[in-house]
Amino acid sequence: MTQSNDPITLEIIQNSLQAAADEMFAAMRKTAMSSIIYEVLDMGTGITDAQGRIASSGAGIPAFIGVLDKSVQVLLEKFGKSGEIRPGDVFITNDPYYGGVTHLNDLVLAMPVFSDGQLIAWTANIAHNSDVGGMAPGSLSGEATEVFQEGLRLPAVKLISQGVTEQAVMDIITVNSRMPDYLLGDVWAAIASVRIGARRLEDLAAKYGVETFIRAIDSFMDFGETAALAELKSLPKGTFELSEEQDDGRVYNVKITITDEEFIVDLRDNPDQDPGPTNTSRDGTMICAQMVFKSLTDPDTPANDGSFRPLKVLTREGSVFHAREPAAIGFYFETEVRVYDLIWRCLAPHIPQRLPAGHFASICGTFIGGIHPDTGRQYTIIEPQLGGWGAWEGHDGNACIFSGFHGETYNTPAEISEARNGLFVDRMELNTEPGGEGEFTGGRGLRLEYRIRTNDGFLTAGYTRSRIKPWALEGGLEGSGNYVEVLKTDGSLERYSFVSGLTVNRDDVIRVVTSCGGGYGDPKKRDRDKVREDIRNGFIAAERAREIYGLLG
Repeated sequence: MTQSNDPITLEIIQNSLQAAADEMFAAMRKTAMSSIIYEVLDMGTGITDAQGRIASSGAGIPAFIGVLDKSVQVLLEKFGKSGEIRPGDVFITNDPYYGGVTHLNDLVLAMPVFSDGQLIAWTANIAHNSDVGGMAPGSLSGEATEVFQEGLRLPAVKLISQGVTEQAVMDIITVNSRMPDYLLGDVWAAIASVRIGARRLEDLAAKYGVETFIRAIDSFMDFGETAALAELKSLPKGTFELSEEQDDGRVYNVKITITDEEFIVDLRDNPDQDPGPTNTSRDGTMICAQMVFKSLTDPDTPANDGSFRPLKVLTREGSVFHAREPAAIGFYFETEVRVYDLIWRCLAPHIPQRLPAGHFASICGTFIGGIHPDTGRQYTIIEPQLGGWGAWEGHDGNACIFSGFHGETYNTPAEISEARNGLFVDRMELNTEPGGEGEFTGGRGLRLEYRIRTNDGFLTAGYTRSRIKPWALEGGLEGSGNYVEVLKTDGSLERYSFVSGLTVNRDDVIRVVTSCGGGYGDPKKRDRDKVREDIRNGFIAAERAREIYGLLG
């Protein structure tokens, strides 16, 4: 079949790629065992070309979509030259130093797609798995100092060879987990996902021809670059810098240079890698810059390799944003969301029509585990939290949605948490603590309470934007800050932003409190009817309203 340059045909193929990625997402969601996957949707799916360049992505966490092309490129480097990539193969990696990008809980599966013996594409997915071994249940510990302590490392290996399962590898994966049946079910859901995607791509190549299929992918990548460059011309030009203190006292720095052809993010002047688990990989830092860049240039079209060609990211190996093996990396997400927010805050004063005030800007990862009182089995909650977003000119911030880093995901319903995890969800409501006031107010955060039903459970949590709160714009007030409290049965109360392996017992209450977003504009300019509505809704106390907004008539 000859190559077609008909733009309608190329567009049909591109939309078919998007549909295939979405079908992969649906297949994984419907067949996974863990609620972190099928309820929260802590996963992502995508398609790359034969060279491992992202061609199309499904739904899910934006930061995960940016992982898949980088993982496939490591697989190509490791197996491509030796001819070990064959039809029916499925590869797996989770190690940030070998193509995994994030942390060991996130398993990446990738499958090569062939047509007439030629490698034409890859299908890939990633999802957070509940336990992959390591020193702590749930595989995350704030006390880890090396990646070896954080679980089983899979350095880009073959899981299925020409359609036949490498059972030894599967056994190694499951025997290292405290929840092997859940892990096994989630891995097979991921296998089903890449396989159904591969079948769809094989059908496309057979229908339109390999040359036309490849031409469609290349064409859309070129379009992505053209769209990004066109929008780049509308951004303010120059070099913008920001230094920001973090909760732990360190200072993070960024320098951003924007021209008509390039968007350069310089993160080289930053602290050395942390002795604990709050480091990220170079690829992870790149993803943070990609998310902001895509939001500023062409947020309405699917991301592909061309979308990011004008972007350059500079890092220093051995720094917290470019950790060197074997640094622990389990809480990478709190460091990456700090990079994301650092770039955002640096540019917000210069692009106010696109970037609002600061949001709660934390994953607020909450990990609760123990023995299920009804089944006697180990359970582990892996729960990112909702929070408030910042206000901007003419608009109050959104209440209780996930961080910009975490994207298109959902909280676990109380009924699922109670049934699957054997605890009670006593309360889920808006956080009405002071903070985020302005002419336009920041959105409300979350107040969520879990009550433990058995003894000898544990709590691990990692929150940022706790001491250094969400930032405001144009004279608004900063947000309220993220934290977690433990209310003991003896009446004592303990408050944390980071805690690891804290013992919790029957009837102890774990209270999650996430921040409201930053405010925008002088609070005294807020419409008085809106102030009264805020008071009626319980978002602000009358005395606080008088103090911040002035006397009400």
